Formats: sequence, structure tokens, C-alpha cells
Amino acid sequence: MIGYRSIHHPRFRAILGAVLAALMASSGAQASADSVVTSAGPMQITPVAQGLDEPWGIAHLPDGRFLVTERDSARLRLFGADGADLGDFVGLPDVSVGGQDGLLDVMIPRGFQSDPWVYLTYAARAGGGRGTALARARLDFSAMRLTDLQVLFTAPEGVRGGNHFGARVIEAQDGSIYMALGERGTGPDGREAQDPSHSEGKVFHFGPDGRPATQLDGAMAGIFSLGHRNPQGLIQTAAGDLVLVEHGPQGGDEVNILRRGANYGWPLVTSGEQYGGGVIGVPEMDGMAAPVHVWVPSIAPSGLMEYQSDLIPEWRGNLLTGSLNSDFIARLDPSNGYAEERIAAPQTARVRDVVQAPDGSIWFLSLIDGAVYRLAPQGK
Repeated sequence: MIGYRSIHHPRFRAILGAVLAALMASSGAQASADSVVTSAGPMQITPVAQGLDEPWGIAHLPDGRFLVTERDSARLRLFGADGADLGDFVGLPDVSVGGQDGLLDVMIPRGFQSDPWVYLTYAARAGGGRGTALARARLDFSAMRLTDLQVLFTAPEGVRGGNHFGARVIEAQDGSIYMALGERGTGPDGREAQDPSHSEGKVFHFGPDGRPATQLDGAMAGIFSLGHRNPQGLIQTAAGDLVLVEHGPQGGDEVNILRRGANYGWPLVTSGEQYGGGVIGVPEMDGMAAPVHVWVPSIAPSGLMEYQSDLIPEWRGNLLTGSLNSDFIARLDPSNGYAEERIAAPQTARVRDVVQAPDGSIWFLSLIDGAVYRLAPQGK
């Protein structure tokens, strides 16, 4: 008998993904091995960079080059716009590696051309355990080195175990920084996500230099929202909304619109259940913010973007997120009740991150293939 945890093993997911892809191809749902039929017409999937080790985050530079973080090897890699490997940066912060530890997200702020800061999230040793950390540094391309390294935040408690660091980081429209932290795998009996004096299961709000930009009554400085489980995607939309996708337990993955001081419920409120069955909480509760979209069963959403380009006009304003356990990219239409389209191809096995490239194409990281792929209308 195959258990719930077994089906999440990468090797099992790879085999299952190949079988599903073959079935889709035989049914005509997929045009070919490197293209896929979507609601906006046939899309071409092109490899951009390959040979990556657990790619976690991707960020484009203003000149078309791009950065990729590798979680397990704790490498920050630079690629040309054509996918040429241009080397690794040295001088990274002290990264803890093991389990879900490692080098995690990467973010390039809008002012990069005049001041080349890069922001990184990672697992760090803290308080007898490990916690999520945020650092920034300048990129010295001539030496391929990080300079002026500043550790802006490290979760002060430190938790033993290697799960649920969260760690997406974004620059908001006003130049401030938001970072989402997981509850560190403390489970449904843990209340850290509900405790405003703890960092686990929170979204933090900082100035560019790491100083707290939000102060809630009785809360750790910088906490913007609480009650999160395992955030894996964070954006600010063109309209200014902060949107978070996070993993539930067995079922109950959520899309949440963030509000200052709001409590999103974990573990008191969830549509998921214990692994193997068993009630955790209730689906809704007075005083707790409700998600705008829920997945039951789970898809393990990862990475998040809002599409804002005329290259695929049908998808403008839509959200896209990867799936870590079901091998597709989910497209959600907020104007139509978050109606979902699932874009599946052999290349979409365990998508970790998804971003819009400068030319309007959609780039995503495949864990199974260790690759960066480009999704765009055929011939564009």
C-alpha cells in the first residue's frame, strides 16, 4: 500500500509525472513533448538552463541575466540571458544545509542598476536550532563575490528539525520588504504561529535595511500577519494586494490576501486534516481571516506570480503557482472566483518557483529536471 508521505517522494513523483504525461499525450491534451495546449492556445516549453541542484528561487537582472539559488548546495548561480552558466558567487552568509534547510529565495530590488543589492533568504543556525534568515549584499560581478553583506533578520528562537522555513521575500511598491516564514513543522499541536511573540508562521514587514516597518500591539517588531503554516509564494499585485500561497497539512492549501494585523488561523483554522486522517481544527472561525481559494486535496503550491504582459493577453491579472506534488502549474483567475486551469507537461514535474520574465514569457524551476524552463506562445 502506498502511503500519503510516499507519494511525495521526488522519485515517485517523477515516475507518476511521466505516466500522467504519457496518458495526456495519448488523449490529445498535450500537443508534443515540448508544447502544451492551454486556454490561451498552444504554448512552447523551452529549456533555458539545466543541471541545477534543487533550484529554489529565480530572479532576473535588468540586463536579462538571471540568478538561481540552489538549496542543497547553497550556491547562488549567475546565468546569461541565453542560459549560459556564468559561475557562482562567493561570500554568501553562513547557510545551514540539511532537510529543507539551505539557500532559499533571491530577490532583486528595482533600484539594482544604481545600487546592486541582492536579498537572500536561507536557513541559519539560531538559538540551539535553526531558523529562517534574511540577508542582503551587493553583487560584484568582476570578482563574482557578495560584498557589504548584512544579515538583516534571523529568527531568534531557533527550532530543531528541518521543515517549513517558508522564506519567500519580495520588494513592495513602496520599496519596503516582506518576508514569509513557515511555522517550522511544529505541527497541529504547536501554537507558535498563533503566538505574536514568536517569529514562526508569520509574514514580516521591513524597511530596505531590515528595520521593522510594522509594529502590532504586543507582537514582535516587524510582524505584519500571523497564523500561517508553510508559505511558499508571496507577491504584491499591480493593484497593491499582498497575496500569499501556503501549504496546508493533508489538504487545505490556501491563497490568502494579506492584511495588516490579520490572523490566518493555523492551526486553529484549516480545511486540511492530519496525515493519515483526523481532525485538526475547524474550516472557519470568527476573528480569523478566510482564504480566497483552498485546495482539497493539496497541490503543495510553490512560487507565485501575477501575469502582467500583453504576450499572453488572456492571462493578464491571473495568478500562477507551481505544484510540488501534482506536477503542473495552476493558473487562477481572480476575476472569475479564482477559477483554475492546470497546465501540465513532462517539464512541469515539481515546480518550485514561477516568475514573469522581462519579455512577458513565464519561467519556472523544475525540481525533477533540475532546470529552468520558458513557457510562451508558440513562435514567440
